[in-house]
Amino acid sequence: MKLSPPAVRVRDLHKSYGNFEALRGISFDIEAGETFALLGPNGAGKSTAIEILEGYRDRTAGEVRVLGVDPQRGGLAWKSRLGIVLQSTGESGNVTVTEQLTHFAGLYPRPRRVAEVIEAVGLESKAKTRISKLSGGQRRRVDVALGIIGRPELLFLDEPTTGFDPEARHQFWDLVRRLQAEGTSILLTTHYLDEAAQLGDRAGVINDGLLIDIGAIGEIGGADARVPLVRWRDASGTFQEQRSDEPARLVAALVAASGAEPTVLEVIRPSLEDIYLGLVQGSRSGPVTSVATAAALGKDPGVLA
Repeated sequence: MKLSPPAVRVRDLHKSYGNFEALRGISFDIEAGETFALLGPNGAGKSTAIEILEGYRDRTAGEVRVLGVDPQRGGLAWKSRLGIVLQSTGESGNVTVTEQLTHFAGLYPRPRRVAEVIEAVGLESKAKTRISKLSGGQRRRVDVALGIIGRPELLFLDEPTTGFDPEARHQFWDLVRRLQAEGTSILLTTHYLDEAAQLGDRAGVINDGLLIDIGAIGEIGGADARVPLVRWRDASGTFQEQRSDEPARLVAALVAASGAEPTVLEVIRPSLEDIYLGLVQGSRSGPVTSVATAAALGKDPGVLA
């Protein structure tokens, strides 16, 4: 059976502005139908990388293919296969939600039905409302609607749920899952690490222009980063903590040794946010050679040093 080519292929991508290197040789793939979360702090190089993939910014060096096309040479036919939800909105406020979506639908060869998209983003009651009258969160939903109206093969979601309340975020997650089920490839950036954990198949962590780790959501950071932490207060009132692959056994040993259960006891299993923060903070102490990155690209770790 013939395997589908990656939706996105990036090799040794560099971007410089004078003497400043925003990207210093990052490499990754996004498989067809995959949701890939690109994570990193502000200024890490995420936006630069995404703008290069979208064709908005030229690279300094490296190889990039998006849906089989070099973004620097992508024409209108290629652009019609993309959906883009930017961090900031650019829609006109003097038209209604329906009018805006109808206009954008006319730019694509096989768009979704406007009413279907309005329902998908939860704006049925605002369909005839001028965009200027919408709240910030509602305008953000319009951004998402504009990103999916063209039935994209690859969807860029750049901080898509900024301004959403918790209920709206969960509704948006349901929408993304429907797109995933349809086979849409998705590149997601978000500062909500629970969102990346909920939606992502894999993640890459970028900092200071370097990709410091990449892998399945449940494997980022490696096994050691996922070892549970047991915290308790001993008989003297002093807090103690210890990492253990068998936290229940450790707690049982503590009880057996003291003859009583500790008055304060916590078993903390590291979240994706904990692991992400550890990776980013650790990368600031010096150069990082990510074995996970090397393995993901089929290279020897020394190649990425």
